[in-house]
Amino acid sequence: MIAAILLLIACELVGEVAREALTLPVPGPVIGMFLLAAVLSVRKDRPERPAIPAPLGSTAETLISHMGLLFVPAGVGIVAEIGVLRAEWLPIVAGLIGSTVLSLAVTGLVMHWTTSPRREKQPRSEIEPRREVGPTLAVVRASRQRRVP
Repeated sequence: MIAAILLLIACELVGEVAREALTLPVPGPVIGMFLLAAVLSVRKDRPERPAIPAPLGSTAETLISHMGLLFVPAGVGIVAEIGVLRAEWLPIVAGLIGSTVLSLAVTGLVMHWTTSPRREKQPRSEIEPRREVGPTLAVVRASRQRRVP
């Protein structure tokens, strides 16, 4: 379990270093967790060595089961800044509603795009055969050619 916690902290550190080096607007721990997820998704799942090591899985489940405690500092911060919330409630509510609607719309569009069946590409000749020049276009071309001195 100690090794798994050290792995999580190391991933957060790598993410923080990457954020500083690349001046990214994303928090370092988020980058680190994406890197950890990428590494775990690339690993092959074999009976002798599972893709997610057992200590890492149990540590992650323990942290998730106690996630409610991790929101206590955020709640205390909200109570401590109640004056700002009273003064700026309208932009805060507008931002919360706008971001919620935007995230629902983007999630819906991504789900629609990923779950819709794909059509196989057909050669252009099979999609629409070439049409001959119609009589109207032939008349226009003939009249243009006559005007040339």
